[in-house]
Amino acid sequence: MKLFEVVESRFSTAFGESWNPFYNLGALSFFFFWIVAASGVYLYAFFDTSITSAYTSVESITNNHFYIGGIIRGLHRYASDAMVVTMTIHLFREFLMGRFRGARWFSWLTGVPLLWLVFASGINGYWLVWDQLAQYIAILTAEWFDWLPFFSAPMAQNFLNEASLSDRFFSLLAFLHIGIPLTLLLMMWVHIQRMAKAKSNPPRGLALGTLAALIILSIAKPAVSQAPANLDRAVTDVQLDWFFLNLYPLLDTVSPGDLWGLVGFITLLIAVVPWILPKGKYSIATVNLENCNGCERCFIDCPYDAVTMQPRTDGMSFSHEAVVRTNLCVGCGICVGACPTATPFRRQTQLVAGIELAEFPLKNLRNEVLQASETLSGTDRVMAFACSECGKDKLARQPGVAVVPLPCIAMLPPSFIDFVISKRLADGVFLTGCETANCYHRYGSQWTEERIEGKRDPQLRKRVPRERVARLWTSAVNGGRVQQEIKQFRSRLRDVGPMRDDYASMKQSLSFVSSETGGNIHDTD
Repeated sequence: MKLFEVVESRFSTAFGESWNPFYNLGALSFFFFWIVAASGVYLYAFFDTSITSAYTSVESITNNHFYIGGIIRGLHRYASDAMVVTMTIHLFREFLMGRFRGARWFSWLTGVPLLWLVFASGINGYWLVWDQLAQYIAILTAEWFDWLPFFSAPMAQNFLNEASLSDRFFSLLAFLHIGIPLTLLLMMWVHIQRMAKAKSNPPRGLALGTLAALIILSIAKPAVSQAPANLDRAVTDVQLDWFFLNLYPLLDTVSPGDLWGLVGFITLLIAVVPWILPKGKYSIATVNLENCNGCERCFIDCPYDAVTMQPRTDGMSFSHEAVVRTNLCVGCGICVGACPTATPFRRQTQLVAGIELAEFPLKNLRNEVLQASETLSGTDRVMAFACSECGKDKLARQPGVAVVPLPCIAMLPPSFIDFVISKRLADGVFLTGCETANCYHRYGSQWTEERIEGKRDPQLRKRVPRERVARLWTSAVNGGRVQQEIKQFRSRLRDVGPMRDDYASMKQSLSFVSSETGGNIHDTD
């Protein structure tokens, strides 16, 4: 994982965070699919599905279409290979980052058939060219599938000699090359259904740059056919596309049954990973109807569609109430940060928000903030809130800095920043979490940024002096940068000087209700 993070950091430096290909692997896979689909429509329009003319029609497209046909064929080939690459890296990256556990099991599990469908589409496409490579993989595929007890007649008998293969069988291959990609597209849609606001399009600049690179590659190294297939002759030498055809050399050394066992075991192992390596217990969001007015902010901000809005059930005048689908909740707490009642400024009422994490309620967060503030001294005190997934470990303990970890930085309601500064619990507030384009919980850093900038509710009040608030979204390997930013922030706080009296007019004294009376905290002012 460390190596992944280092490489990703280098790509962010080179391309910028939003254009980092590693942060857009899923969207790039969709993009490559559409390139393959669009180029495939062009190729199919001029393709002859007969066994006798398939090869010559492909050669005509490649060489006789004013050079455009050759480029489009290259785009079709290289975009297919690129899709395999992005999907494979996406799989390993999500695994290494632990993004397969809990409610994310659905996306992980539905991703498994995508692997089979992508490889089936690519291998089937190679058959249609009907050159020696197509002959090689057609015969080996037929022998491999004949091991399964599903076919009434062996597939391999279709490839005994030139006379044994008919146009009817070849038309079936062409039909499959349309049907399998359509099924792939459907499964790709299913794959992202439990992710709110899923990104299926990469940033425009990254998309245009990627397309340009594929066009240049198609011109520099055109996709060409090998010698025409001839079933009356054995194929002894072929050039493999190792992106799609990496298993075929094994068929020359192991039995079909053994290869089925190998790929079946690998497929099953990938599929059950969420249950083999489950996530430890985490807190589930719960709704407190007496404080929920049905504003929909938690529903809008939840990255996992774990919050829905339903008709009111408690007789209150509000039309709707928030309901948590516990099987989808990952305990990120973003809904808490979105709730307008999640504020530490309470006088007589109990500190309970409309939606909270069951095992990390808002009163506990305020307690942690208050306790952390007691460790601070000096004129440059910093209260740091850090994402537990990617920010906490970057904050080394140091005098004058108190760290409060959160499941996600977006769990922090903006009112807590106001609370810390107005109560003079610290001289400044420092927020750190994942890079915006690579947030562990998808939108945590972005939502926090927009709340502070006043672009998203709940907003940080304008009265809060912005020079006393700093935030840094960075990768886990940039711990040194975090320390440097905090050092610079503390230097700025010393330059700014003490809090203005007109802002900090509220008294600092706080009283605490004992645990015997519920452990609630109330302001005395």
